[in-house]
Amino acid sequence: MNNKGKLIVFSAPSGSGKTTIVKHLLPQEELNLEFSISATSREKRGDEENGKDYYFLSAREFKNKIKGNDFLEWEEVYANNFYGTLKSEVERIWAKGKHVIFDIDVSGGLRIKRKFPKETLAIFIKPPSIDELKIRLKKRQTESEDKIKMRVSKASAELATAPLFDVIVVNKELGKAQKKAFDLIADFIKK
Repeated sequence: MNNKGKLIVFSAPSGSGKTTIVKHLLPQEELNLEFSISATSREKRGDEENGKDYYFLSAREFKNKIKGNDFLEWEEVYANNFYGTLKSEVERIWAKGKHVIFDIDVSGGLRIKRKFPKETLAIFIKPPSIDELKIRLKKRQTESEDKIKMRVSKASAELATAPLFDVIVVNKELGKAQKKAFDLIADFIKK
């Protein structure tokens, strides 16, 4: 892959505010960011669009792309349920002269950092506490109690990986976390 821009990775347990922070950063013109659209083999949900929300592939297409070494990183989350970052997506964004921003799970984020250690800023968004995480997940009112319990138990394992990231940003106050993330990226892209 041609190395033209920087890679900005955001990872966090569900409910930490990672997506909200990424959405805040994207329109900041001076950062020159574009969002990396992931590929998935899961079915579309609601009004999701191919090429906007995800690149939707069949499990067979996804496996063929794995064999073809078309992914920067990928993971099989459940049987035949894959998520990954296509190399062509990063190339597309770099060709526009932009930096790539990822809203990605912990393992995917760390794989990108390992492949491109100098070009990647890996930021872990940490909730102030597990209790606060539970409150935020419940406030969403999008998931069952069982799903929330599953996400909270997964969060403990994800939090253990935080020291592997370049920076940990605690999202206690959203405005402060957004400013910290902005400053980190602004400094990193100057290098």
